[in-house]
Amino acid sequence: MSGSALFDTFARAPLSFDRGEGSWLVANDGQRYLDFGAGIAVNSLGYSHPHLVAALTEQGAKLWHLSNLYEIPGQTRLAERLVASTFADKVFFTNSGAEAVEGAIKTARRYQYVNGHPERFRTITFEGAFHGRTLAAIAAGGQAKYLEGFGPKADGFDQVPFDDIDAAEKLIGPETAAIMLEPIQGEGGIRAFPTQSLRRLRELCDKHGLLLIFDEVQTGVGRTGKFFAYDWSGVAPDIMAVAKGIGGGFPMAAVLATEAAAKGMTTGIHGTTFGGNPLAMAVGNAVLDVVLADGFLDEVNRKALLLKQGLASIADEFPGVIAEIRGQGLLLGIKCKVPNTTLNAALRQEKLLAVPAGDNVIRLLPALTVTDADIREALDRIRAGAAAVSASFAAAAN
Repeated sequence: MSGSALFDTFARAPLSFDRGEGSWLVANDGQRYLDFGAGIAVNSLGYSHPHLVAALTEQGAKLWHLSNLYEIPGQTRLAERLVASTFADKVFFTNSGAEAVEGAIKTARRYQYVNGHPERFRTITFEGAFHGRTLAAIAAGGQAKYLEGFGPKADGFDQVPFDDIDAAEKLIGPETAAIMLEPIQGEGGIRAFPTQSLRRLRELCDKHGLLLIFDEVQTGVGRTGKFFAYDWSGVAPDIMAVAKGIGGGFPMAAVLATEAAAKGMTTGIHGTTFGGNPLAMAVGNAVLDVVLADGFLDEVNRKALLLKQGLASIADEFPGVIAEIRGQGLLLGIKCKVPNTTLNAALRQEKLLAVPAGDNVIRLLPALTVTDADIREALDRIRAGAAAVSASFAAAAN
């Protein structure tokens, strides 16, 4: 055997970390990095948050795992809190975003089945979407680079161009069950659906008896400055997939649905081994303690404005490097005029961690607890990185 014992599925940066605190990571060689990737929007409350650590250690001394053959009080509490704060009436807990998306798709298909339409199983999705890595999720996303080499694409998914609502309407047929989208595409390059588009999709679903599914795996749990991104538009889905930030770094996810949408999900129809275990529920409840506290989301929006204004200033300063700043809340994107990998490498040289995305964008996804001082430090490092890239391209041109 040569090389690593791991599958070669990640192009990993030559970095490893020993510990973290707040928005900072400490590498094994002792160097400190300012993390504006947060595990790709996962570490929503930063590293070593005392309330999360306390919840995890307290529960860890009691019970880690119980089968869903038994009642789990933490599940009931977390579900009730999610229902109280969203459109939903019902919640199913699982482990990852892809599983939540799969659960959402199954819920929509099952809804049509129990309502006398077993022929309705197809879901309309939008180009640029990323819904996960399972066979159904890559079919839903429709991106060739993720589909290649895994056999025939799973049937049941029809794609239209991003934000082309007319095309979506024309595609609705007798086999259509649902329409699914990310309110803001994350992997696709921080591309937001306009409110008017979301309203039209809601109207189309109501008119044709379809279910509207929102994939809020990346946009949810305070990331955009609202509890969920759909709150900005006032357009509620029937089903929603949630993950990433809800666990604050612990693997957990959920499917949220209205009572009507979930009516087909009866005993024995769907299941999970690890989903909703006591350890995950303790951490999930601790995350909500923080995110739903009075004033927390107001602070997220205030800090987001500080960051976005600073980024706009840097974009003005380096128009040959940065095309525009996108996004909502602390889900921001730097649309690059140079290869995004080039700017991302320059940021890493400045010991700032960010996340590349589609459409030649770099995502900035800091912890929702990021401080003003952290933001100012990040802006200084982004300016330095942009300056280095600008100088490098200028030198190459000469």
